[in-house]
Order: sequence, then structure tokens, then C-alpha cells
Amino acid sequence: MNTATAISRERLEQALAHSTFAQLLGAELLDFEPGKVSLQVRSRPDLCQHHGYLHGAVVGFMVDSGCAWAAASLVGDVVTSEYKLNLLAPAIGERLLCRAEVLKAGQRQAVCRADVFALKDGQEKLVATGLATIARV
Repeated sequence: MNTATAISRERLEQALAHSTFAQLLGAELLDFEPGKVSLQVRSRPDLCQHHGYLHGAVVGFMVDSGCAWAAASLVGDVVTSEYKLNLLAPAIGERLLCRAEVLKAGQRQAVCRADVFALKDGQEKLVATGLATIARV
């Protein structure tokens, strides 16, 4: 894999700062290394659905973005081609944490996985897992 065009942490943080939707959710990049990222979104009432859980769309954003950012760290500019999300439990907690990694990167696309955890009282609970195909642009 040619990593000459890989996105650096600084470039990703700049892109994040200019992403209106990521800013709306309050997404924060935590860890960054080639092929792996972690991000978080803190819980707020306006991000919750009618039962008080963080909305599935927030969880979907985390899988989508986490996988795309992990792929970008290896191959440069990317877009999500598709993703599959399994919601395993209600997203209840002070924040959501997503850990994403590239499983396989090729010339044109990367296959990635992401796990999303709800953090409450210092405990992590797996609430979703996803797979994504990320395409180079």
C-alpha cells in the first residue's frame, strides 16, 4: 500500500474542525495511528431519541466516520462506499467511544470495522459494531 498520500493527524483534525456535522455532534478525535483511530461524542439531550438513549444516527456517524478516518490514515482522501451497522444495546452513558481499524487496505478501497461503546460510571458497554467499505477518491 502506498502511504505517500496518507492523512496525518493534523490534517484530519483540520478536516474535523471544518465538518459542520461533526461539530454539531461534538465529535472529538482521541487516538490516531496508521490504520486505527478512536473518537468520542459526549451525550447531550439534543442527541437523544424519545426514550433518552443516544440516537442510532449518532452511533452510525461514529462507525462511518471512524472507519473513514482509519482508512484515510493509510490511503489518503476517502469516501464511504457502504457500511453495515449492528445496534447491540441502547446507547446509554455519558459519552460514546468508537474504536475503528482497517482490516484490509487495497489500491481502491479499504474494509474497516468499528466498535462503539457507551461509557457510564467508568464502565464500557459495547452498544454497536459495524463494517464499512471505504473508497479512495
